[in-house]
Amino acid sequence: MALPQNYEIEQVENKWYEYWMEQGYFHSEVDERTPYTIVIPPPNVTGVLHMGHMLNNTIQDVLIRRARLKGFNACWVPGTDHASIATEAKVVAKLKAEGIDKNDLSREEFLIHAWDWTHKHGGIILEQLKKLGASCDWERTKFTMDDNMSASVIKVFVDLYEKGLIYRGYRMVNWDPEAKTTLSDEEVIHLEQQGNLYYLKYKIEGSDETVTIATTRPETILGDTAICINPNDERFKHLKGKNAIVPLVNRVIPIIEDEYVDMEFGTGCLKVTPAHDINDKEIGERHNLEVIDIFNDDATLNSYGLHYQGKDRFVARKEMVKELEELGFLVKTEIHINKIGTSERTGAVIEPKLSDQWFLKMKDLAQPALDAVLIKEVKLVPDKFVNTYRHWMENVRDWNISRQLLWGQQIPAYFYGPGKDDFVVAETAEAALNKAVKRTGDQDLKISDLTQDSDALDTWFSSWLWPISVFNGILEPDNKEINYYYPTNDLVTAPEILFFWVARMIIAGYEYRGEKPFTNVYLTGIVRDKQRRKMSKSLGNSPDPLKLISQYGADGVRVGMLLSSPAGNDLMFDEDLCKQGGGFINKIWNSFKLINIWEIDKEKEQDETSRIAVAWYRSKFQKELLEIEDHYSKYRISDALMATYKLIWDDYCSWFLEMVKPAYGEAIDQKTYNEVVAILEDNLKILHPFVPFISEEIWQQLKTRTPEEALIVAKWPDFIKADQKITDEFSFASEVISGIRNIRKAKNISFKDQISLNVLNNENTSETFNAVISKLGNVSTLSYVDKQVEGALSFRVKSNEYFIPIEGAIDVVGERKKLMEELEYTQGFLKSVEKKLSNERFVNNAPENVVAIEKAKKSDAEAKIEVLKTSLAGLK
Repeated sequence: MALPQNYEIEQVENKWYEYWMEQGYFHSEVDERTPYTIVIPPPNVTGVLHMGHMLNNTIQDVLIRRARLKGFNACWVPGTDHASIATEAKVVAKLKAEGIDKNDLSREEFLIHAWDWTHKHGGIILEQLKKLGASCDWERTKFTMDDNMSASVIKVFVDLYEKGLIYRGYRMVNWDPEAKTTLSDEEVIHLEQQGNLYYLKYKIEGSDETVTIATTRPETILGDTAICINPNDERFKHLKGKNAIVPLVNRVIPIIEDEYVDMEFGTGCLKVTPAHDINDKEIGERHNLEVIDIFNDDATLNSYGLHYQGKDRFVARKEMVKELEELGFLVKTEIHINKIGTSERTGAVIEPKLSDQWFLKMKDLAQPALDAVLIKEVKLVPDKFVNTYRHWMENVRDWNISRQLLWGQQIPAYFYGPGKDDFVVAETAEAALNKAVKRTGDQDLKISDLTQDSDALDTWFSSWLWPISVFNGILEPDNKEINYYYPTNDLVTAPEILFFWVARMIIAGYEYRGEKPFTNVYLTGIVRDKQRRKMSKSLGNSPDPLKLISQYGADGVRVGMLLSSPAGNDLMFDEDLCKQGGGFINKIWNSFKLINIWEIDKEKEQDETSRIAVAWYRSKFQKELLEIEDHYSKYRISDALMATYKLIWDDYCSWFLEMVKPAYGEAIDQKTYNEVVAILEDNLKILHPFVPFISEEIWQQLKTRTPEEALIVAKWPDFIKADQKITDEFSFASEVISGIRNIRKAKNISFKDQISLNVLNNENTSETFNAVISKLGNVSTLSYVDKQVEGALSFRVKSNEYFIPIEGAIDVVGERKKLMEELEYTQGFLKSVEKKLSNERFVNNAPENVVAIEKAKKSDAEAKIEVLKTSLAGLK
């Protein structure tokens, strides 16, 4: 069969992906086979493919393709997350560009725009994953805002509320002033930043005395409602019961005592701003202090901000410090390092804010999920993350699940009156009406009298149900799919969402299925550049994955990504890895082209070289297969690839094909050819998870196949006990062959010229591979001797000595001439070095290291002269 000169990447990859899709190989239905299930970590519907997605989904595809080959009913469920904050921001920006203000739209009007945007842009990333070769069950594609997915979220909310686990409370929350919503503690990233510590004077009412307070946020003095001192601090005992006056605002506030105050920090006096600090809030509650919120939702100052009203908090800070200094209230400023909370989504600095929010009690829910990981019912890979997981779960806080957004599942709480507790929670407005009527006794209540809570649920409150809801296990807890596919097998995700998502899925699994959602959690590392920086758009260090695929092919990029990606450790990405991957693909293709051009002689008998080569490679394959399986079992995917890579490149291409390759102009015997094809087919099976496209292309080129015989659904190679003896014997023989090749290269003996080889067999090695040694070394006669051969070129393998008689092997006259010239040059070089070292002025005045270098040159030259003389003596 004629093959193209070069491997046509794009044409091959498009052809086979289309074929796989047409034949429905990716689709799974419940049957009698054992299921193997993966649910994709749903990327944001706003997202496009980046290098992290490439790594994560390559690993998932490797696992799912291997499971198919091993006979499992493989099901990989894809989908996207509605990403409430990110998507709403995109839609708001689009509306703004069109001259539309979100605040001018009703919820229903905004959602029309949001759905239009989602239908237009959502799912792009899933189409991009197809270019990578992702063999997801696309017929099962889910979106966290699908009707049944949303219904599952609402049902769970109502259930948890009725169990007393969800409550509404007025709490200090993390407020993102850019997204204008609350965030959970896990969505806040704390960054160490250099700021200032401002020392401000507060006057004591009715006296000339002042007290100095240190604060990092001078703008919040406008919300101060007390000064607090430690009752054990003798310095301020005299201030107990007095009042202070807040600078600028001239508000009279009490001086109170509380042991919370750290006497060693700052001045030992604390300004108390209950609306803008969680610790101040707790002090305020203990002392019944007034709460004054000075910020609008966008972190500009409100009417309490005096003449700074409408200004951004950081602008106001700068201007206020200047005013405080001019009025004599600023005592001094010091540089201060502290940790600032920032939004994981927008990067905005978080504002502590008091607000009515919905919370989920986590302590009791978390316990089964903690136990599952500690007893390894759910295994974290690598297990170095177990302690981190344990710490978080043992210190888990109640989860703030409400968000001040329109895009997302609307909280199913319906208010029937003006009081903060005048609400009912129900799955539908009709059900809410029935509950409201029952609670109030008002038979005249109508649905139109009910007002649904305007907040949406946290996106993670939908995705924590993902392994269950994708199989409709919330709405129909006993359906055949959830009972068959759940629990899933492996989850592949990033460590940074171990708590956002993984821990919560485990919690939901035990709460709603009474069992784990998955058995293994493979935690990938972060993709970084060569300088160890995390790849990001802002740094411009993240290559376009689709361009890489276009240049090196999906197979090449998959190999490149996995070559240095140990579980849980960061991947230092370098485009050269993709180049190396592309080189591997070319090696596989060229080795197939070699086999393809061989003529077959059906009458020819198999020779000894081919017989032993086939026996050796099959044993070597089985040995490596065992190692590959061990790597897979420990989720060392990179190591599994490397073992496969070396087997194909070194053992198959560099050794095996050379052993069986017919001499120039000759044909290969039928038996050997058939065995080579069978070996190639086994190679393709273990290659397929890593390089699905080229492996399927070669598989289909070997013979005409029916759809049922495609490689993607072939059978993983069977385990057969390897012959350790033959692999050990080859290991020794390969060193002999390398020794012959090294001498040929060193002595410029053409491979076309046959040589004789005499063996002093001190190791008592077998003659199993003599035919192979003769073929690959182009040895005309191989004989055993009982003593060293004089006047021959020699080398050793362990204690065995090998001799290549010079006569007929090399041009003795030419070699003597070459050695004599080299000897004369080296002797002349030695004289020049000795002359320099005999010069006392040089030895006494030159730097010590320079003299040492010259002495080393002398020693090297003397040693080389001895070697050259010995070689010349052997040529007599």
